[in-house]
Amino acid sequence: MNIKEFFRNDFFAAENGIELLEVSKGYSKASVTITRKHLNAGGRTQGGVLFTLADLALAAAANSHGNLAFSLSSHIQFLRASSEGDTLTAEARERYIGRSTGCYQIDITNQAGKLIATFESSIFRMADTIPVEV
Repeated sequence: MNIKEFFRNDFFAAENGIELLEVSKGYSKASVTITRKHLNAGGRTQGGVLFTLADLALAAAANSHGNLAFSLSSHIQFLRASSEGDTLTAEARERYIGRSTGCYQIDITNQAGKLIATFESSIFRMADTIPVEV
């Protein structure tokens, strides 16, 4: 199976309308269109949606090497608000890859290319392989 098919099993991301668009070694892109269900009480995109969008992009990029990888630590910085109707895109880029660890930077932008949030994460890569092709 290809890696996009593998991540269709991320049911939480799928239930929230997040779609994996591209994956290559150490890179991925995911997107979501913000609807009413994504909003907080103030009418802006709920932070958990942004975290989940970035986390799916991270997972695809980190697992693109064929070994099961999990986040060790993640940090998100919210820079600009978004709201209903916005299309947000997360791009994950591998910054460092070691024998069993890695470091990733994920930028979330809106449809106008404005930076909404940044997300950094370190991962641990297991010895377990996953049945995917990139």
